[in-house]
Amino acid sequence: MKEQKKMSELVSLWKADKKQYVKKSTFSAYMLLLENHLLPTFGESQQIEEKEVQAFVFKKLESGLSQKTVKDILIVLKMVLKFGAKHKYIEYTPFDIQYPTERERQSIEVLNRADQKKIMNYIQQHFTFRNLGVYMCLSGGIRIGEICALTWEDIDTDNGIINVRRTIQRIYVVEDGVRKTELLLDTPKTKNSIREIPMSRELLRMLKPIKKIVNDSFFVLTNDVKPTEPRTYRSYYKNMMRELGMPELKFHGLRHSFATRCIESNCDYKTVSVLLGHSNISTTLNLYVHPNMEQKKKAIEQMFKGLR
Repeated sequence: MKEQKKMSELVSLWKADKKQYVKKSTFSAYMLLLENHLLPTFGESQQIEEKEVQAFVFKKLESGLSQKTVKDILIVLKMVLKFGAKHKYIEYTPFDIQYPTERERQSIEVLNRADQKKIMNYIQQHFTFRNLGVYMCLSGGIRIGEICALTWEDIDTDNGIINVRRTIQRIYVVEDGVRKTELLLDTPKTKNSIREIPMSRELLRMLKPIKKIVNDSFFVLTNDVKPTEPRTYRSYYKNMMRELGMPELKFHGLRHSFATRCIESNCDYKTVSVLLGHSNISTTLNLYVHPNMEQKKKAIEQMFKGLR
């Protein structure tokens, strides 16, 4: 066994190693969790006990973090500790952490049909490139980083397809002890996110004449060589929704609304999953496939019909 290292020293060694294998955006997410949560609590520790981690989990949940966020923090902690054990800097015994039972299903926010129609009609009558982005997200379930990264080259009006190949995000970086953020244009988070989305007839009708006169290398939302970043576009979207008297809905709700309309229209789940760029169909099923009361009543009726 080498000389035992403090958690902060271990993190420095782990960072230098991990940086070689993961995307810059992933590395940035790890750094954020370490700086904001793990190092302030465990930075000076040489040995971390299960009971300390369990207390840390309860404290973070009480502060308002979701179970998913807390589990993400622990994934990073385990990676660092496994690295330390592998290089014989520490001893590591896997933890068995308990979480309180989540009794309420988190409901997703979606637009109702009437509000969705109202927004789409408004955009058709009040065309701007930024408004077009909202229309495209409602028509194809595109994420905010993906729509900000979309260029006219990605719009294929001959075949009626939107090619999602990149995403933009502002990431957190620490260089020589200095913290800053930078805008990163990169491939999406998983290979499934790189996808082709067919356009509706209405969207194709809007885009065909524009596509003939725009510069292919320009970004769709700005129609310029410079993109807009998600934070700025989210703010634009909020103002637009307020002006239209719409319910407060996060930008991601546009994607949820698209998926919900697909499920309501009896699209098969695998196709919806591929359109959304989910890495597996269970993500789609867990998020969007919840039978309503009418469907439940129908199932009970059918069962009793078979018993008669």
